[in-house]
Amino acid sequence: MNLPKFLLADNSNHPEDIFVLHTEYPRFLINLKDDSIEWFEDLSNENEQDLANELEQLIEQASTFYDTEMDGLL
Repeated sequence: MNLPKFLLADNSNHPEDIFVLHTEYPRFLINLKDDSIEWFEDLSNENEQDLANELEQLIEQASTFYDTEMDGLL
């Protein structure tokens, strides 16, 4: 089964937070409330500049995904 690239996540212990899970490499969970990221990969061998560029794009994509999903609920 192929997972979607992004999934919405929530947690009753953090009702004010907005979580988006990125399911492809590099896998991570982002809290859009404060842009904090929890990585599920070891990225120590990655080029820092390449990773920073990719991360910027992935954060934008995660935000766009969330906005699109919320617009669809209205």
